[in-house]
Amino acid sequence: MKVLVPVKRVVDYNVKVRVKADNSGVDLANVKMALNPFCEIAMEEAVRLKEKGIASEVVVVSVGPSAAQEQLRTALALGADRAVLVECDAELGSLAVAKLLKAVVDQEQPQLVILGKQAIDSDNNQTGQMLAALTGFAQGTFASKVEISEGKATVTREVDGGLQTVALQLPAIVTTDLRLNEPRYASLPNIMKAKKKPLDVLTPDALGVSTASTVKTLKVEAPAARSAGIKVKSVAELVKKLQNEAKVI
Repeated sequence: MKVLVPVKRVVDYNVKVRVKADNSGVDLANVKMALNPFCEIAMEEAVRLKEKGIASEVVVVSVGPSAAQEQLRTALALGADRAVLVECDAELGSLAVAKLLKAVVDQEQPQLVILGKQAIDSDNNQTGQMLAALTGFAQGTFASKVEISEGKATVTREVDGGLQTVALQLPAIVTTDLRLNEPRYASLPNIMKAKKKPLDVLTPDALGVSTASTVKTLKVEAPAARSAGIKVKSVAELVKKLQNEAKVI
């Protein structure tokens, strides 16, 4: 079984994000970039499926600039067999990314596509669902447990009311939640081996996909600074302030 793992290059979660002076976007100059944390979870799950003998090949794919090869090499060091980069410098929305991934799915013909439920930069939580709609594959989102057996994927989903378990006929799309697993660290020998693993570079034009967007970013602003809190001496005083000052009750 072939497993395809889409991953994204994002600002490292330890970095404090800064907005450009002209409010046109996020300042990425000299900023440390990393593999999206949810993508790391998806990568780990794919590698575990291979270690169990369920998956025969793990292919990692990313859509982004040439610099995203760094994150693909990281994924190769974590256990992927080969990588594909759809090189595009434009800022792409979820639908454009899903269309490009659909073209890669058509080429690779994986039985399972497993990806993070969202990226920590845009937080859209859309690409997996859009990819499922475009491919017509069954989908199991927010997965906290995945089991593959007899041509089916049994996915335990984290939903508002608790847990929901669904059975998906392969091929299928699965998006990962935080509690699915704990990603491993890449060992030095595997980092060295990853340098020799194949990495193919494609373009949207080569895939026959238009990345023209119908959405335009008008302005990006940092969150407003939070005002200092206050202490009250009693519940009665708290209720009075909520009524008269905050006017929420």
